[in-house]
Amino acid sequence: MSPAKPIVFFGEIMLRLSPPNRELLLQSAKLDVWVAGAEANVATGLARLDHPTRMVTAVPATPLGDAAVQALRSHGIDVSGIQRRDGRMGLYFVTPGAGLRATEVIYDRAHSAFADAPPEIWDWDAVLGDAARLHLSGITPALGPNGTQAALAAAAAATRLGVPISFDGNWRGKLWEAWDGRPRETLSQLVAQADIMFGNHQDVALLLDRHFSGDGEQRRREAAEAAFMAFPGLRLIASTARHVEDSDRHRLAARIDTPERGFQTDELAISGIVDRIGGGDSFAAGVLHGLIEGLSLEDVARAGLALTALKHSLPGDASLFTRRDIAAFLEGGLDVRR
Repeated sequence: MSPAKPIVFFGEIMLRLSPPNRELLLQSAKLDVWVAGAEANVATGLARLDHPTRMVTAVPATPLGDAAVQALRSHGIDVSGIQRRDGRMGLYFVTPGAGLRATEVIYDRAHSAFADAPPEIWDWDAVLGDAARLHLSGITPALGPNGTQAALAAAAAATRLGVPISFDGNWRGKLWEAWDGRPRETLSQLVAQADIMFGNHQDVALLLDRHFSGDGEQRRREAAEAAFMAFPGLRLIASTARHVEDSDRHRLAARIDTPERGFQTDELAISGIVDRIGGGDSFAAGVLHGLIEGLSLEDVARAGLALTALKHSLPGDASLFTRRDIAAFLEGGLDVRR
């Protein structure tokens, strides 16, 4: 990937609303608001690491749409691929967990300006003409027929133009259950055109309709080898392994697999968690950053782990950290930096 060319992200931008101070939803008459969306989160993380990014989406021609576009622009993301359309802004509500109370997510995104956008409105030759990479996730096709057709068209255009594709599984069962989609068939078509996949053994099991035995690293390697055999275009699979002790304490490891070998970091204990939502997107941004920088397999995994760990300290969905923050994290100093 050439850092001089933008990575293009295609997916829905939403607004996230959360009660402050770990309150229950509407416990008090206050809600914090962030601009969010899986693909936009990855774009934001990479833009904060000084990589050129471009967002392709549709938002309503309203002050809410204006605010979303301005938020992405403020992070240095190219917003020229964002269309304004009739319709509503997709929303979702997050009640952050605490202690033994789990985080809860409620979606309110049906018939958004993006979900109802006809797939033919996207001029992929123009959007991808100077792209270094196209990044997609499984959320877009899960939104319905329009999202499915648009995601498949984007991937087909990128393949035709020689633009590599990274794909994040981001399984959303409730979205798929809301209509008569064919997730295995659709997601397999997208993964078949990708060279990088973000997903674990469970994602591979869904795609291949099979069970993987074993435990821990052995099971993940077995799944990765099966994915590389089923999808010959894949050259790298990145995933995390998370163990939840309670809402405030997790243990997290990062893993990278190639057809030749795999590497998994030691588990990292993350305590005092502020917000885990968007952690996977931050991991994807860290991995893509490491690959752009030409880091070793081991250091790519560590960069992904560093960025997702840092994200757990930050409210909102996206990583806002810099290269300096990653370097300081990897050095291990936790005292006040003066």
